[in-house]
Amino acid sequence: MKNIINSIKKYKFLLYQLVSRDFKVKYKRSVLGVLWSLLYPVLTMSVMALVFSNMFKVSMPNVNYLVYLMTGLVIFNYYSEASNLSMSSVVSNFSLINKVYIPKYIFPLSKCLFVGINFILTLIPLYAIILITGVPLNINHLLLPFAFICLFLFTLGMGFILSTVAVFLRDMFYIYGVMITLWMYMTPIMYDFAMIPAKFQLIFKLNPLYWIIYFARSIILYNEIPSLNVWIYCLGFALVFLLIGMYVFKKNQDKFIYYV
Repeated sequence: MKNIINSIKKYKFLLYQLVSRDFKVKYKRSVLGVLWSLLYPVLTMSVMALVFSNMFKVSMPNVNYLVYLMTGLVIFNYYSEASNLSMSSVVSNFSLINKVYIPKYIFPLSKCLFVGINFILTLIPLYAIILITGVPLNINHLLLPFAFICLFLFTLGMGFILSTVAVFLRDMFYIYGVMITLWMYMTPIMYDFAMIPAKFQLIFKLNPLYWIIYFARSIILYNEIPSLNVWIYCLGFALVFLLIGMYVFKKNQDKFIYYV
């Protein structure tokens, strides 16, 4: 961990350039540009709200369903986009790796930071919907950065794992596409956790994103400070996956050159 922090300081200019490059490439020749970061979650939420609230008659007692849905989507979309980009980060930067020495973990890190910029922008439409729908704001919202930090650390850990596996197994790009879809439906984004049969609830609680979303919803929707065990679960899952990801990545990074 100490070596990574020191290397980040040493290569912070490169990290900045990688994030800046991704940001420019994403919105190149786009008419709306950065506005898509604001519109995309709103459009996605509108479609899902239409389908699940009208067709499947999903409702949340005493809770604004739009805010409930949007909170889950904003968090899951960050993980989905950042983990997908991190997975291909090493392979897509082989030309750089092959020419000069660069700490390879900087590539998954840059993707998570890049998507983090979009994540911050998506908080604008989230809070716009909160205000429009009349969900009261409270001082507990100042605790939300804890959930966002845990989300970033967990995603970074998964990014290290996925980028490592993708170097040795290119099929992972296709496999993970199926996995992320299954993961989305196994995370209570569109539906209430109470709808899940009791015998399956433990399986759903092993999902780190469940706890991060639960933390955020407790504050935004219920005006409650999450209990201590929720804080522990969020931070615990984040640190465990980060440490596993760092170990897996560090152990295999010297072999990347032979497979990329």
